Amino acid sequence: MSVLQLCGVSKVYKGGKRAVDEMTLHLGPGMLGLLGPNGAGKSSLMRIAATVTRPTSGRVVFQGEDVVAKPNVLRKALGYLPQDFGVYPHLTAREFLRYLAAAKGISCRSATARIDELLELVNLTEAVKRPLGAYSGGMLRRVGIAQVLVGDPQVIVVDEPTAGLDPEERVRFRNLLSDLGAEKVVLFSTHIVSDVESVASDIAVVAGGRLLRRGTPEALLGEVDGLVWEAVVDPAAVPEVRARYAVSRLVRTKDGVRVRLLAPCRPYEGAVRVLPDLEDAYLHVVNGAVGYGGSDRSTPGPAAVAGGVAR
Repeated sequence: MSVLQLCGVSKVYKGGKRAVDEMTLHLGPGMLGLLGPNGAGKSSLMRIAATVTRPTSGRVVFQGEDVVAKPNVLRKALGYLPQDFGVYPHLTAREFLRYLAAAKGISCRSATARIDELLELVNLTEAVKRPLGAYSGGMLRRVGIAQVLVGDPQVIVVDEPTAGLDPEERVRFRNLLSDLGAEKVVLFSTHIVSDVESVASDIAVVAGGRLLRRGTPEALLGEVDGLVWEAVVDPAAVPEVRARYAVSRLVRTKDGVRVRLLAPCRPYEGAVRVLPDLEDAYLHVVNGAVGYGGSDRSTPGPAAVAGGVAR
């Protein structure tokens, strides 16, 4: 059974910026969804887990071996998709994947059959003869997903993998990750709550380089049970509402603005308590205890996920 452990890892860049701050994660077979706002340190952590970056301090252990000292121990079992995935623009998808298969030491016969399966899996068979330089951003992302799986890895690290994919492709890829997680270690980072809520049974919420919470979706939802309210307010009152409460959703209606927010007790006359969703739980964890006031309530991470006021 594959086991990957990140033990107290930190990453400090030049100038003293601490991107990852003493984070510990133990991963076995299954999918861990790493959820956090942009700038939370997710990509730095993923690069450490994929042996691309050495941690400033802490240990990375795979199957009992120190990966910082012996990175090839993990690299042989690893499939990695970074946020910025580069290709050779003059190669076709098949040629590119054959090149990567050869670099991984996979025989030509095995690679040919595997690549045909993967191209079908990521819905690229009709574009297989076109050079990668003519591919759209979403198509290139699908090539990146295919290259992760070329060597049948035991550990899969994917950083914002659904960026550039259309809704149907996103669902297809999320389902694929879920299937792979039955037998493999899958670490999947995103700032989009919906990308993890339908497929991850284990979620870690990070912000400011720190691990804030780890648990099942049910456990996270339990933390905000009874704290989520909806109310219709005057549009002019929206700034005050956002200053006083953690707001997860704002929707314009003919009667005003329907506000979904977190509060320990009824915030306004007519407010109705509603069942929480994972977006509410995420907002609660990232923003801390509910009910405090002040301008900090406009923190951009959760607000960006919620999407702001619908007009």
